[in-house]
Amino acid sequence: MATSTDSFYLGFDFSTQQLKVVAVDGNLSVVHQDSVQFDSELPEFGTQGGVHIHADSLTVTSPVLMWVKALDLILGKMKNAGFDFSRVKALSGSGQQHGSVYWRKGTNQVLRDLHPGKSLHELLKGGFAVSDSPVWMDSSTTEQCQYLETAVGGAQRVADITGSRAYERFTGNQIAKIYKAQPEKYEDTERISLVSSFAASLFLGSYAAIDYSDGSGMNLMDIFSKQWADSCLEATAPHLEERLGALVHSSAVLGLLSPYHVTRYGFPEDCKVVAFTGDNPGSLAGMRLQEGDIAVRPFIFLSAQAQYIISYPIKGYKNGSLTRERIRNKCAGGSWEVFSSVLRTTPIGNDGNIGIYFDAMEITPSAVGVHRFDKDNTKVTGFSAQGEIRALVEGQFLAKRVHAEKLGYKIIPGTRVLATGGASSNKDILQVLSDVFDAPVYTIDVANSACLGCGYRALQGLVAESGVSFAETVRKAPEPQLAVTPTPGADKVQ
Repeated sequence: MATSTDSFYLGFDFSTQQLKVVAVDGNLSVVHQDSVQFDSELPEFGTQGGVHIHADSLTVTSPVLMWVKALDLILGKMKNAGFDFSRVKALSGSGQQHGSVYWRKGTNQVLRDLHPGKSLHELLKGGFAVSDSPVWMDSSTTEQCQYLETAVGGAQRVADITGSRAYERFTGNQIAKIYKAQPEKYEDTERISLVSSFAASLFLGSYAAIDYSDGSGMNLMDIFSKQWADSCLEATAPHLEERLGALVHSSAVLGLLSPYHVTRYGFPEDCKVVAFTGDNPGSLAGMRLQEGDIAVRPFIFLSAQAQYIISYPIKGYKNGSLTRERIRNKCAGGSWEVFSSVLRTTPIGNDGNIGIYFDAMEITPSAVGVHRFDKDNTKVTGFSAQGEIRALVEGQFLAKRVHAEKLGYKIIPGTRVLATGGASSNKDILQVLSDVFDAPVYTIDVANSACLGCGYRALQGLVAESGVSFAETVRKAPEPQLAVTPTPGADKVQ
């Protein structure tokens, strides 16, 4: 496969707490990274962890204009850093899954006519029928889930069609809630995007199609035909298919970059936009799993041996990094150094003490609250600060291992755990992960595997039509590096 090492490929990730970008060259070496933290760099939107948790503790949203302004900011940062946009041949990206964006009628024309002298935030401030987008942490749609399952023929029938039973965070149920609670806003909606296709639209200068992978997390797509499922659409909202648009393959080239970006930032006129996808499949692309591998992002991904759910086997959790930050603040004075020191000095197995920490309503199981148990399996009200820290981290990783084993996954000689995300830079957290899974943990140099994977996908989009496989596309990419190995005797801890 011939590619120019002078060319750049961009991967963006519109995640829950930040917007990130990675640029790779033709050899797949990282040449630039940048990020925008929503809470600290866009404080005017008043988010915590990138979201607004509403009074009912179930409804969770993010301001859609915050994401738009973050894109203005990150592209401005790159320009100020001297990044050479003229070398970018293609870009792709990912978004937090399940979240939905509601474009107001007439906004597609606004996207086509963007004036390069103004920011996207200025140009699109009136472009959304719903200003606060439901996101994956939302669990307020139980009523809509029950209705969908009843209308379609039961939970198993929904799973047979869409790959999953009805979940509160899935986009179709969020759309149904908006249609019922705010029918005037639904009527004013011209297009409904996922966060991924919304982000692609900002680059494309028109509404971007939803890709198969991200579309399969909506309870709306038939995972076998790769088309919208009529029975699910009819149970959700009227005239929904026309608002969703067509689905496309994840490696599809959507079109050329908007002239807005060509003029404002100096991208080449022939720069291609490759379909955006969800952050989890984006991470899978970045981590390049082999059979037998387990990946933690802080989601658990299982390789070819697993069976489930979205077009790729994954298990998502709400109570990950934000819960670790809460316990760090409570028990380690806000210091990751102290947090890590506790993990190094407390015993593996925590003397039999274990905790389950669901600050927000968890996805699976559907539960909330903090539950602590001692070595006799007796529920207790609290641990020491040191015990709390280890109970949290061990509990999070034990939950991942239990889920993996329930799916039939077995830890065998040669199993590797691949870690990415913010926690992958903390060697002491990785040591707990290694001990729980009794397997070596590997990391990649770039903490954000979704960005990296989408940079790879941008290149893949250019060559896919010629029959070049993804494996061949990423052949030159750096291999994961060994970070930690299991502590001797960890497998004997009960």
